[in-house]
Amino acid sequence: MKLFVANWKMNKTRGPARDFAAELARAIGDGIAGAELVIAPAFTALDAARDSRGRWSLACQNVAAQTQGPFTGEVSAAMAADAGCRYAIVGHSERRRLFGEDGPVLAQKIARCREAGVIPIYCIGETAEQRDAGLAAVTLVAQLDVLEADPPSQPLVVAYEPVWAIGAGRSATPEDCAGARAHVAGILSSRRDLRILYGGSVTPENARELLEASGMEGFLIGAASLSAASFEAIARA
Repeated sequence: MKLFVANWKMNKTRGPARDFAAELARAIGDGIAGAELVIAPAFTALDAARDSRGRWSLACQNVAAQTQGPFTGEVSAAMAADAGCRYAIVGHSERRRLFGEDGPVLAQKIARCREAGVIPIYCIGETAEQRDAGLAAVTLVAQLDVLEADPPSQPLVVAYEPVWAIGAGRSATPEDCAGARAHVAGILSSRRDLRILYGGSVTPENARELLEASGMEGFLIGAASLSAASFEAIARA
């Protein structure tokens, strides 16, 4: 099934989250054929964004690299699972850029997800500088090295998010996406259960073309996922 993940980032308190969930539930009825929907709210809004009928799953936007202990402000993968999260976003470009998360830390976070039974949505992607320098491919290889110790038999979602396209009102061309997908799929060819998503200024207007022409298995959606109508329209692509 195609996978559509709504990454709300640091938006929506519980009231707006409940309103979104109610509107999405009305819009999709019994669900969208061929589409798996996931909502990744702030931790405080997980319960508000939940669907009692299971028409979408929950994801957390981050997990701690540690299992438990004296780590004030952190939330473990086990806690996220206990709160109902099926997925966890790991290594988003904002976490890498703003909080200095690097390969060893991200490998630990993925390991903690596995211990808790949470499926990681592992984000990779090149910056504008890396792209312009012809380093896009080697950057992706280095980022995928983080998965070296991750069991290939476990389900995995990889989200290709070209950093130069995020929040810039730009998106990679279908050819860009297809090339990145083929590169990632080749590196991870031993994976039995792998879905590769695209993330970067996805909108209802460009979703169908990107999905059909790139071969991607879905989208990691940022700003456009804050509207239930917009998220539903993208998923219906």
